Amino acid sequence: MDMFIKLNNEASKFGLFINENKTKYMMCTSKQYRENKLEIDNMSFESVQYFKYLGPIVNQNNSIEEEIQERLIAGNKAFYANQKMFQNKLLSKKSKLKLYWTLIRRVVTYACETWVLKENIIQKLMIFESKILRKIFGPTKEVDGLWRIKTNEELDELIKRKKCNTVKPA
Repeated sequence: MDMFIKLNNEASKFGLFINENKTKYMMCTSKQYRENKLEIDNMSFESVQYFKYLGPIVNQNNSIEEEIQERLIAGNKAFYANQKMFQNKLLSKKSKLKLYWTLIRRVVTYACETWVLKENIIQKLMIFESKILRKIFGPTKEVDGLWRIKTNEELDELIKRKKCNTVKPA
């Protein structure tokens, strides 16, 4: 509380003021804390359970499930916004793969340096990647004329092959 008052006093010296309507607070504790309002220096601040700060979602129990969900939704939006490029028959699969790595994967993994990955989160990310790669590489035609989706192993092999083709010998 004293720190807030000092901050408010110093900020006001430079013409900066704390907006009571825009300022919220969040308690990060393992104990249940139910107070909805915080009163300091004749100002009232609302309690929140999570907020978005410079892109990533921060919540009081330090869980990244909501953040991962937001990133996957953003990745889907990025893919469907560029869907015409990914469906274009004139672009090679190698070019489409580069587009995926530079456009969509960057959107999904934004701020991933702060993530603590659990097995279920890794699984969700791998499912998303496989879904996009299957759209890029398309189905496989069997000898009997039937079409099937590519397996994860086939996708891994295709990616390795495309990566090897991009490296030029010295």
